[in-house]
Amino acid sequence: MKKNTYILTEGNIKSQLIYLALPLLIGNIFQQFYNLVDTIIVGKYIGENAFAALGIAGSVMNLFIFLIGGCCTGVSIILSTFYGKQDLTSYRKESFLALSFGLIFTITLSIISIFLLPTILNIINTPEELTIYVTQYLVVIFIGLFITFLYNLFASQLRSMGNTKYALIFLIISMICNIFLDIIFIKFLNLGIAGAGWATVISQGISAFLCFIYLRKNFPECILSKKDIKYDGKLLKKTIYFSSISALHQSSLYIGKILVQGAVNTLGTFGIAAYTATSRIEGISNTFAISGTEAISVFIAQNLGAGNKKRAYDGFKISLILMYSLGLVMALFMYLGASPFIKMLLENANEETVSNGVEYLKVISYFYILCFNGSAFVGYFRGSGILNIPFIGTTLQIIIRVVLSYLFIDSLKLGGVAWATGIGWIAISSFHIYNFFKTKNKVF
Repeated sequence: MKKNTYILTEGNIKSQLIYLALPLLIGNIFQQFYNLVDTIIVGKYIGENAFAALGIAGSVMNLFIFLIGGCCTGVSIILSTFYGKQDLTSYRKESFLALSFGLIFTITLSIISIFLLPTILNIINTPEELTIYVTQYLVVIFIGLFITFLYNLFASQLRSMGNTKYALIFLIISMICNIFLDIIFIKFLNLGIAGAGWATVISQGISAFLCFIYLRKNFPECILSKKDIKYDGKLLKKTIYFSSISALHQSSLYIGKILVQGAVNTLGTFGIAAYTATSRIEGISNTFAISGTEAISVFIAQNLGAGNKKRAYDGFKISLILMYSLGLVMALFMYLGASPFIKMLLENANEETVSNGVEYLKVISYFYILCFNGSAFVGYFRGSGILNIPFIGTTLQIIIRVVLSYLFIDSLKLGGVAWATGIGWIAISSFHIYNFFKTKNKVF
């Protein structure tokens, strides 16, 4: 076994899950930290309207980015299974299919996104004074979507091998570059909010390049050669299925967020600014859940690929305990820190904006352990190749969240969005638990 890989089919389960999840967690926290810094830089040097616009742009951007990320997550599950079997020929074939068809899909998506952008902004009730800022930022992001795809694909290859350490290192380098480029483009070159977009695209390009060079140097047996460039209809069909379901699952979360953003936009700039701030804070807490999902799915996929069903089941039981513990800690973190966190992000905001943000965080904290419960079961279903269940569950949660947000927001303001989200989490947790007991005997 190479020193830079981490075979998950033997050894202490708890330590392996933590080893696998920790770099993912640190990387996700750094990503959220960057989002905070990026927002602060934009707000400081461009203004409050640009700050609010970045929140709207983030909701739309994440829809497309997580569509791409979802595709790569599906690919990663297949790669993890092949790596668990040590079937490197199939591993390389899958890499070729994912790269070639993924680039075609991403470039097509970029073109469609740019043309549909005015319609999207109109659907989500974007205030007229913010439209120009949102448009400038998103056009740049859409142009660079193919770079986003390449980074996600190469990082997925590293994760499929259990190598989350170097994926973290390259991500941190990218984010440091991003912050410096933000300052250069916005403060010194006066490129406005578009400068923040270009900083993001260029930094992701740097990270994608570093991932590729590292893979080529350290894992030549996993890198494509001419003999691997061939069409495999059966594997392509599996790739499209895994990628499309994972992409629909990931992107549906942000379709819901965009629709909820439409409800929030009816509150005006104060509501948008408060929701932008709470989203940044909530995003930090969510990194723990997201990292757990990724670690669980890779662990289960590798062990099922190697035929170690009992070990896969034991790993899932241990991961549930870890996830519930983290969920409780994050709930306390958000409840107790609600006021100081909102005031830190919205230093010069009025009292109405701050109070709405604080209420949202306190209400959402009541339900946070259910967020972690859902994330653990998503990891189980992904790693087991049962991808339709997370998608159906997420769709159910989104419908409840969106409908209730529009019903509650007039009377409860931003707090109504938090209640709607919590009720949605109750529904999806119940759905996941039911389907776990329905499928576990077939999986394990």
